[in-house]
Amino acid sequence: MTTLTDPAAVPATKRNSFWRHFRYVLASNPVTALSFALFGMFVLAALFGPWLVPYDPLATSGDRALQPPSWSHWFGTDHLGRDVFSRVVIATRLDLSISVAAVALSFLAGSVLGSLAGYYGGWTDRIVGRCLDTIMAFPLFVLAMGIVAAAGNTIENVIYATAIINLPFYARMARAEVNIRREAGFVQAAKLSGNSDLRVLAVHIFPNALPPMMVQISLNLGWAILNAAGLSFIGLGVRPPTPEWGIMVAEGANFIMSGEWWLALFPGAALMLAVFTFNLMGDGLRDLVDPQRRT
Repeated sequence: MTTLTDPAAVPATKRNSFWRHFRYVLASNPVTALSFALFGMFVLAALFGPWLVPYDPLATSGDRALQPPSWSHWFGTDHLGRDVFSRVVIATRLDLSISVAAVALSFLAGSVLGSLAGYYGGWTDRIVGRCLDTIMAFPLFVLAMGIVAAAGNTIENVIYATAIINLPFYARMARAEVNIRREAGFVQAAKLSGNSDLRVLAVHIFPNALPPMMVQISLNLGWAILNAAGLSFIGLGVRPPTPEWGIMVAEGANFIMSGEWWLALFPGAALMLAVFTFNLMGDGLRDLVDPQRRT
């Protein structure tokens, strides 16, 4: 007797399996659960920040300039009378957008280049390897400074510069992982089944090479935020008066000696907490995409 299966039930089963595995990963590691909770807080601040903050982050007022933290201004005010708490919350959207966009570009480009180099070898591997060596020959932050200075001081160029300096990490990792697995038994079985090289690489090899790359993604998200903040700190990133953590730290550094410590402390703490969150998320992301953990 043939049993008919409702096609609509298959995606639902996969979704239920994913969420069950997701709950298992969070329950098995409290640190991972904490990191995802902090990440959710940053996402909520990025999405709903404009409706959550009590003041306009760009509104200036000379009467309330350089006020210390209080009930009316939780993080105090800056030298132009702008509410620091509102600016810190609003800056979350911009910093997360820069970080996620830059890491997504570098991951996509690096994974493709590294996978092709590791699978085919030969001249493909040599050309990709020499291009990556050229990028790695420069101090990465100095290279990002040169790219932004040459291309122009815009948010888009900050994203491109950050993606370029992170690209070698994914390309080298993808090349190593694919090169290890290209002669494995399951790969030979897939080829004997009539799959093309690109399908074998994309469907059978790359998913097994993805878990260690997820840890790198988590680390690079934090590095990308630091890179964007560093460029803004030296005047090559986002331009004032746009709320951004690096700019706020740079502006607050001028007032530390005069006692206005809150101007640099709170945006710096937000920057530190974001990097800390992404560093903690690495193991959880790896467990989520690892095929062996799902079994």
